[in-house]
Amino acid sequence: MRALVTGCRGQLGRALRARIEQGRCPDEWLGAEVDWVDLPDLDISDARAVEAWFGVHGYDAVINCAAMTNVDGCETDFAAAFAANALGPMNLARACAACGATLVHVSTDYVFPGNEEGARTEADVPAPISAYGRSKLAGEGLALAANPRTHVARTAWLYGDGRNFVATMLRLGATHDQVTVVDDQLGNPTSADDLAGELLRIALTDLYGIWHCTNEGTCSWADFAEEAFRVAGVPCEVRRCTSEQWKQINPASADRPHFSSLENARLKETIGNTMRPWQEALRDYLSNRTPEEA
Repeated sequence: MRALVTGCRGQLGRALRARIEQGRCPDEWLGAEVDWVDLPDLDISDARAVEAWFGVHGYDAVINCAAMTNVDGCETDFAAAFAANALGPMNLARACAACGATLVHVSTDYVFPGNEEGARTEADVPAPISAYGRSKLAGEGLALAANPRTHVARTAWLYGDGRNFVATMLRLGATHDQVTVVDDQLGNPTSADDLAGELLRIALTDLYGIWHCTNEGTCSWADFAEEAFRVAGVPCEVRRCTSEQWKQINPASADRPHFSSLENARLKETIGNTMRPWQEALRDYLSNRTPEEA
């Protein structure tokens, strides 16, 4: 296996590297020769740079973890968001098509508007309400159109080795008696390690197209914070607020979907869904955090 992983310094990229290097991966990935790249090694939004890179490297699979994920920042700089989240995947897909490689592109639950209760499946129609969501939806379409061997894996509320919601809550909980967290946005907290394992499986199938890939179960951000505090033994109270109240406190924040929970329907119907309940994955994450992370 010859593979490229972009965005390798992010929490998902690091999780993929740990999976492969520790042998916690499908047999086909054991001993894989992987190029791990991030900025400034390769700017995927630069078509010429991507073409030049692929001109001297050949791959069987490419997993794209590179993205502009600052949801509020995407509102103020849509050009940068579109370059990273739409043009970048398109450039990679074109390069993959030229060399016959499979592309696994990671997308988001924020492609949905969140105005309907319940979990969204791959068959539901996206209609993003934020610049981030619009840029990611554009990236999905451009990648799928540019390479028939493309998988789009939508995930949500990701946490792992790096900056994330859980780490932020625990940092605040260590110095505050109370934190305010939104309670009317519902989704799926997802372990980067669990997602990495599933992406490696998806990369091996020829059932190309869109996948939903999150840990099982739905909660609010406030529920998520409370569970993190409970498991970590942090005596911090969660003060619940609405999205409207949060917007009044943080007027520059982008709109988020109220109901962005995803259903791993296609996994269950095809190669099997190995994603665990979110509470179990969170417990593992908290028990395995290093002193540096804590």
